[in-house]
Amino acid sequence: MIMNLKDLCSSLIELSESVGKFLQEEASKSIDIELKSLNNLVSYVDKEAEKRFVDGLQKLLPEAGFIAEEGTGVRHKNAPNWIIDPLDGTTNFLHGIPFYCTSVALLVDDEVVLGVIHDPVHQHSFYAYKGGGAFLNGNPISCTSNKELSEALLATGFPYDDFGKQDAYLEVLKDFTHKTRGLRRLGSAAMDLAYVAWGKFDGFYEYGLNPWDVAAGIIIVQEAGGKVSAFKENASPLFHEEILATNEGIHENMLKVINTYFN
Repeated sequence: MIMNLKDLCSSLIELSESVGKFLQEEASKSIDIELKSLNNLVSYVDKEAEKRFVDGLQKLLPEAGFIAEEGTGVRHKNAPNWIIDPLDGTTNFLHGIPFYCTSVALLVDDEVVLGVIHDPVHQHSFYAYKGGGAFLNGNPISCTSNKELSEALLATGFPYDDFGKQDAYLEVLKDFTHKTRGLRRLGSAAMDLAYVAWGKFDGFYEYGLNPWDVAAGIIIVQEAGGKVSAFKENASPLFHEEILATNEGIHENMLKVINTYFN
């Protein structure tokens, strides 16, 4: 299948900005909140944003299926699939904390080939497609060149409903607290990944994630010169619920710390 990824990316940026505008219009309103599972919040805003993405993406690539957080659309076998998080950082959004985004990626033959993360609060569109580099609002971005863990600023997140590895995770956190310049927990995995690509964070790690949380961020980090993996060797950071994304220079040292506690 031959695709013009550059044109698809441009169209996806426009669609993401349109959905982002909708999010901002809704942000100041009183919103009814639903509970999907423990601490897993959703609102009509998430659902409507996802519907707008699916409607727009069907016009861009009619043969593609969907892997979407709120279940809109159907995944297709042996065809491209869009991976959609219509609102990453829902809890932030619902509490009026201005750190959330949309995140959309295109999966072809089990490889992410295109991704757009749009931050409607700051009007930041991070994007990349395979072989094309990584960008923020048209300007090239790249990961840091730092190779020392002691000089690294890291980001992480905490699973909201999977506490089976909580003790190990807190040990990792404690270890990194002693070995780095610090850690940040901002509440949006997609934005954390975008900030690694932008050179604001040297690395990001988390477990308990879904494909829509990380798909777009994976290719943006990779195209920005970074490295992305799961904690375990030969596991997929897209489908195995754990991810480490770095500037590459500190990747192995971060893995060593993580795998000291995650067996």
